[in-house]
Amino acid sequence: MHPSVKAKKHLGQHFLKDESIAQKIADSLPEVGFDRILEIGPGMGVLTKYLLSKNQALSVIEIDRESVAYLQSHYPDLASDILSEDFLKLDLKTLFPQKQLAIIGNFPYNISTQIVFKALENRAIVPVFSGMFQKEVAERIASKPGSKVYGILSVLTQAFYEVEYLFTVSEHVFSPPPKVKSGVIRLIRKQDFELDCDEALFFKVVKTAFQQRRKTLRNSLKLFELSADATADKIFSERPERLGVAEFVALTKLVEKQKRN
Repeated sequence: MHPSVKAKKHLGQHFLKDESIAQKIADSLPEVGFDRILEIGPGMGVLTKYLLSKNQALSVIEIDRESVAYLQSHYPDLASDILSEDFLKLDLKTLFPQKQLAIIGNFPYNISTQIVFKALENRAIVPVFSGMFQKEVAERIASKPGSKVYGILSVLTQAFYEVEYLFTVSEHVFSPPPKVKSGVIRLIRKQDFELDCDEALFFKVVKTAFQQRRKTLRNSLKLFELSADATADKIFSERPERLGVAEFVALTKLVEKQKRN
């Protein structure tokens, strides 16, 4: 390991050292459907070098200055495309005007959920999203209705993307090793990714429903002040983890209709 780059706990850094897994993550990207690859948190470039071999335009975003210096010295051809920035604060549409981005990375565990939400906000320019998460987060994103781990992240991601859990990664292939296993998932944006309802309201309904996931929707959605007639629909007798994306869209429409009346 390069002596100048030490894993920093506050950045959630665990450097992948297994080349075959780096290759598999890089290969999880489809070959077409986007204009540029955007890697988040490249560290010392174990994944980066396989992305460079793809003959696709590549930018990397790295907040750790030691890692940036390492990347600049080891990947000089990439130097102008290394952004020493905080991904969560970037305006992607301004930074990459008129580009469709494939986001990929061995994501820092401590901000991985925020990275997904940022991708969802920018879904119009993110047709592909692939990478490694803490295993339980990857499972949550990919889980289906009825699962104990199915929740806000599952519904909101699956509303706009087809989600595939690809493979599990042992904790022993990192330095330092994390305390948990990792999981690699791939998101491919749905062709028709506009929802047939008020999207802001959809997000609010989903988040509100799961804040009291053990209650029926009739009880958990009380803040919307729905009338007894509106909540007579049998969907309100369900708990949120039983509903798929289509049911949440239908539920949002019922709330929307009530608001108009």
